[in-house]
Amino acid sequence: MRKLTYFIACSIDGFIGDPGGDASSMYPFVDEEFLAFLKAEYPETIYTQGRRAMGIDDLPNQRFDTVIQGRGSYGIALKEGITSPYAHLREYVASGTLRESPDPNVEIIADDLIGKVRELKAEDGTSGIYLCGGARIAGALLDEIDELVIKTYPIVYGSGMPMFEAGAGLTEFTLESVRTFGNGVLVRTYSRKR
Repeated sequence: MRKLTYFIACSIDGFIGDPGGDASSMYPFVDEEFLAFLKAEYPETIYTQGRRAMGIDDLPNQRFDTVIQGRGSYGIALKEGITSPYAHLREYVASGTLRESPDPNVEIIADDLIGKVRELKAEDGTSGIYLCGGARIAGALLDEIDELVIKTYPIVYGSGMPMFEAGAGLTEFTLESVRTFGNGVLVRTYSRKR
């Protein structure tokens, strides 16, 4: 069974963006040390255009071969004219409003998101599934998430978009590891408590 991993950036107070979903205040923390970690451990989580700009488009995927994101997260790329932000992965976008994909590499999941995720998890293979965000899709898929990788940046929003949309139930995870960086960033990895 393949794992679904919610790999997400958040503030100290657990927000993945400001009230409008903007997370650009976190970008300055992606310094040389942290970027080296991402390139070595999670290169597939760097969007395709960023990989190309850094000259690392040829880095092999380490953990994931598939990405699932919500309409809001995908919309950020679409606003920039990018229709396939993770072209190096199989891309799925959960959307009740976007009925037709603007890119042949992107499949729209309009109905039965949980069923589709279970189908993807049941596929043969050792590579996992990267849940890119955001809060609504993470809340809907909470019972399917096997692993959390939380990149916590040393900032406080006070209010904003939570990691999971309200209504998500109580779920326990076990802390597997914590990695600290010189700029104050923490990366915590949790597995679902069975």
